[in-house]
Amino acid sequence: MNSGFRTSKIGNRITKTLTVGVGIVAIGGCSTLETKPLTPDDIRDRANTARIEARIGIPPISGELTLEEAIARAVKYNLSWRVRLMEEALSRNQLDVDQYDMLPKLVASAGYSARNNHHLTTAVDSVTGLPSLSNPFISNEKEHATTGLGLTWNTLDFGVSYYTARQSADRLLIATEKRRKALHTLIQDVNTAYWRAASAQALKSQIAEAIALAEDALERSRQEGAEQLRGAEESLRYQRQLLENLRLLEIINKELISAKVELAHLINAPVGAQLKLADVDFDIPDDILDLSVAQLEEMAIGNNAELRQKFYRTRIAAIEAKKTILKIFPRLKLDFNVKHDDDKYLVNNDWTQAGAFLSFNLFNLLSFESRQKLADAGVALSEQKMMSTLMAVIAKVHIARLDYIGTLRQFRRADEVWRVDDRLRQHTLNAVESQAQGELKLVAERTVAILSLLRRYQAYADTRAAAGRLRASLGMEPVINSIHDTSLSSLTGVIRTSLQQWQQAALPADTDDETVGVEQTAAARREN
Repeated sequence: MNSGFRTSKIGNRITKTLTVGVGIVAIGGCSTLETKPLTPDDIRDRANTARIEARIGIPPISGELTLEEAIARAVKYNLSWRVRLMEEALSRNQLDVDQYDMLPKLVASAGYSARNNHHLTTAVDSVTGLPSLSNPFISNEKEHATTGLGLTWNTLDFGVSYYTARQSADRLLIATEKRRKALHTLIQDVNTAYWRAASAQALKSQIAEAIALAEDALERSRQEGAEQLRGAEESLRYQRQLLENLRLLEIINKELISAKVELAHLINAPVGAQLKLADVDFDIPDDILDLSVAQLEEMAIGNNAELRQKFYRTRIAAIEAKKTILKIFPRLKLDFNVKHDDDKYLVNNDWTQAGAFLSFNLFNLLSFESRQKLADAGVALSEQKMMSTLMAVIAKVHIARLDYIGTLRQFRRADEVWRVDDRLRQHTLNAVESQAQGELKLVAERTVAILSLLRRYQAYADTRAAAGRLRASLGMEPVINSIHDTSLSSLTGVIRTSLQQWQQAALPADTDDETVGVEQTAAARREN
């Protein structure tokens, strides 16, 4: 009978072992998943959904689109700009999480334990070393539940968490400066794209008329050559000049044809939208800043986004050095727990437990010198990067100022050239009407006039872009509280006020040779 009983127990154990083994194999098989690549239909559906979601809540453009409204729409709806805002929000959330790490650990626990037989123990006589003659005794129930609430505080973890939270605060400030820099870049891109699109809009009809006129003249010249109404060499030279003018006109058209698409992308408008831009008045104030170069440098040092990032990164490196020193100190851990166990064999089912533990890793002393050198090298590198960025920012301010002065002079020169070419075109048109000049002369003069007008627009756009680069180097941008809480019309007003404040300022007070030349040109324009 005992043999059968033992055989039954062995069989039960084998059965349980096999069951556990099968379960483990099944779990292992479930953990092996096959890759499921997206199908073209899945990608197409997701892309269509994203395209719809990208323009939710964006009001349509009604009437003429001004530069101020274009910038406001880009600031409010541009998708790349939204990414920067979300990165800043993510950094803010990370700071909140790191601040919670400074709190003690409050852990609530609950457990349940069950076994198929009693937990039996025997004893050994401490004097004779012989087994005790008493029967084995039960010390635990086969099934019992435990609960607990524990508070743990570690001094070293608190110190490290404190410095980590300070670093996260600086990383949040870095994200804010990256957002400011992205705003500067976005405004510059919209500014450039807007004036290119305005050039395309103003020149579209003139280019089309000039191309049509040149193609008609080219077709007639070919017919005359075929009918031998004009000498072969003269006819070919005539056609070559017409073709050269057509090539120039088509190059201009190619450069301008994508301008509105680029602008629509920046302001998150439908790519095929028919944007009607406000007319360009070509009115650029003679002065932009009433500050000396030294004052411009001081403003850039205080506001430039790139330089601020380097200052914050230097502070992060200094804190990292403090964390390295902190890690060599002993670790003091304080515990306090409240526990309960419903085991009926326990005399005290509820109890509190407190403890203090002090530990110290002696190997940290061996690595301290190397760790400190590494931290000091990180601080020195950050400071060197900061100094390098500082000098680069100062250089950018000087370059941006001189660039603005130079582009302003180029615009005024391009404006004068266009006025002369336009008068020549009008004289040629009058001569053609009186049959004193041929069509080739008209096409050539018209092409030259369009090129001059294009250069005028380009010089104007370059001047506006140079003013934007100067503003960006100084770290100046419109003060926007929240794009979500600010309406499009209010945001447009903020942008307009910001641009007007800069346009009404005066040029730097120091009058070097370049500045004098610009002021003399400005005075001449005012007299005319």
